[in-house]
Amino acid sequence: MSQPKDKIEFKMLDYKRVGQEHVSFELEDGTIVKVKVDLDRAGVATNHTNPDGTPHYAINTSVKLYVIPNNRTFSVDKTSGKGKSSPPPSQMFS
Repeated sequence: MSQPKDKIEFKMLDYKRVGQEHVSFELEDGTIVKVKVDLDRAGVATNHTNPDGTPHYAINTSVKLYVIPNNRTFSVDKTSGKGKSSPPPSQMFS
């Protein structure tokens, strides 16, 4: 079965992380902000190249932020149940 000419086909690529997992920043109040970028999917076009002849890639990414306050504390409701606590939403964004 052939694809229409207006479609670009991609071969999915495996990948591995090189370098650090997080980039960290310290705010003036001592809060640490960690930023993590992940690849969700990577592919190279099999039936298309860029105008200069180089491979055409499709890359999907996600960014995750972790905020660690200077005092390193957080709270949970007493009714949440023992052992079921998790950081409040303000602690982690994705």
